[in-house]
Amino acid sequence: MKRKFVSNLIFVLLLNVIIKPFYILGIDAEILRVTELQDPGTYGTYFSLLSLSFVFNILLDLGINNYNTRSVARDNERIHLRLKGTLTLKIVLAILYLLVLFLIGYFFSYNWYELKWLLIIGFNQILVAMILFLRSNLSALLMLKEDSIISVLDRLILILFCGYFLWAGVNKEFISIEFFILSQTLAYSVTLIICFIMLSTKTKVFKLYWDFKFFKATIKSSLPFALLIFLMSIYYYSDVVMIERMKNNHEAVSYAHGYRFFMAFNMIGFLFAGILLPIFSKMIKDKVDIKAITWLSFRLIFLISVIICLAMWPIKEEILSWRYALNGDDLQHSSNTFGWLLLSFVAVSCNYIFGTLLTANGSLKQLNTMALIGVLINLILNFSLIPSYGSEGAAFASMITQFFTLIAQIYIGHKFFKFNLPLKNTILLMGFLTTVILSSYVINVYEIISSSWMINLVSLFLIGTFFGLAFKIVALSDVQKLLKSYKNDQD
Repeated sequence: MKRKFVSNLIFVLLLNVIIKPFYILGIDAEILRVTELQDPGTYGTYFSLLSLSFVFNILLDLGINNYNTRSVARDNERIHLRLKGTLTLKIVLAILYLLVLFLIGYFFSYNWYELKWLLIIGFNQILVAMILFLRSNLSALLMLKEDSIISVLDRLILILFCGYFLWAGVNKEFISIEFFILSQTLAYSVTLIICFIMLSTKTKVFKLYWDFKFFKATIKSSLPFALLIFLMSIYYYSDVVMIERMKNNHEAVSYAHGYRFFMAFNMIGFLFAGILLPIFSKMIKDKVDIKAITWLSFRLIFLISVIICLAMWPIKEEILSWRYALNGDDLQHSSNTFGWLLLSFVAVSCNYIFGTLLTANGSLKQLNTMALIGVLINLILNFSLIPSYGSEGAAFASMITQFFTLIAQIYIGHKFFKFNLPLKNTILLMGFLTTVILSSYVINVYEIISSSWMINLVSLFLIGTFFGLAFKIVALSDVQKLLKSYKNDQD
């Protein structure tokens, strides 16, 4: 069992680290570049509609997947009974979700073409939610390899399908945002069918049925968590909607240029959260001291996020110019926005550690209060900055909000777990940070290694890793400890 777990964990990590970032920076970013050349601003409209669909995405889940995973894992024999009720509830929520999206779109005065895009994007989100629901059953049944494949199958299909039209030398004139949206519909539909077939080998034939008491109990138990996700979704995704509504879709494109990279990097924190949640949950339940594992996780993700941020910050213009062929004022504006997003990435990465810990602890009241304050800060800053600064103002507002939530989560964590950061470790962290900042400045300004920004980028990754080990921010044995803790929890 242990050997199977380790091999599948490595398998899923490799799949996610390779395929998903490649899709974001390869396919999605190339669609952005091509469509903006053909019809400027259309990707900004799509990006805004997609962000709006994410804000209300919690309506499709309400914490049902987590509840279902726990229930099926405890009683595999009754999976077909749980599937009947839960799947019926998911369909009801999907209809509600589409209705809410339509009403919001109508309130925002979208034209018919934009409303059509919004509803198709909403339908795609429903397909994704259904895939996640079926995956929760695969995971509960310990069908780990199947779950790993499904986790990236939709992205792999999009890479192959869209990649053919983008890079096979065919005419790109018909490539549009609508082509991209419908390509996602195809990929998600195929993935959902394959996932359903995989699951059907382990379950009986079932029919949908209505159980109001089951629906009420499930929703009631998940409301605090659903509220937290909704509030966080507002300050994660509403900025793009506000940019497009308050300025224009071209400003939303400027935000999207750097945000594609942000989302690719964000995969690191997301994987951390997936590993840490069961570890923290079990340790808290067993009343085991979590300070060591929390500090270890923080150091590891702090190291990774700081190296990425400081390696890319000085050459953000070169990176965006290379990826999107930007120049002039457009390049300057997008790179400034990208810079704030890079700083925000450091805070978001660390938030995954403390947010996951507090979620495992059940501190939802404190987290919801923090998230509500974060929403207010974000909205006030966006309303103040977007009219004058556009995407730069929104990225700055996001950075301030994320650092506020990080500080708040550390404070809440300290109240529950009495965190104390030793002076020696604090000095080492500051020493590492200062050294990497100076290295980044010297290498890029004085070009002591090379005049090529790509060589300097790779050099800074290596130098940052070296100093991380030298200042004892993290050791290779620490990674082994983290994976061992996860393995022990799953056995």
